[in-house]
Amino acid sequence: MKLSLKTLLAALSLPVLVTACATNGDDVKTITQADLQHHNWTLTQVDGKAIQVEEGQQAPNLEVGEKMTANGNAGCNTFFGQAELKDNQFRIEKMGMTMKMCMGESMNVESAFSKTLSDWSDMTLTKDSLTLTSEAHTLEFKLSDWKN
Repeated sequence: MKLSLKTLLAALSLPVLVTACATNGDDVKTITQADLQHHNWTLTQVDGKAIQVEEGQQAPNLEVGEKMTANGNAGCNTFFGQAELKDNQFRIEKMGMTMKMCMGESMNVESAFSKTLSDWSDMTLTKDSLTLTSEAHTLEFKLSDWKN
């Protein structure tokens, strides 16, 4: 069997490419449930823009509790659900939410917040920040624990 130059080059290059891809992912820390549980995160930015908390409102927040229960405030409505974590992606399955009428910018923030949390989003976690990136939005949180 005679191999063409293209086939031979492809066969020799494949192991190098596979090794390069495998090495690249090694320095990405896998986020675990323990990393998220018993923490409270306050939303600071939506799509790179700092959020403005209107008078009488509280900043949107996400609390992840025991057994990955999730709850918090989305802007003017409260929410709850079962959080899921898989391959550094996060979502809240079957998220329930109160239905108060929201006005102005708080409605826009709440819409982006609830959409991002209910869809699978890529998660980046540092010592004091959490970022969720979906196809539509990027949410940036700061750690605001009552206990660390």
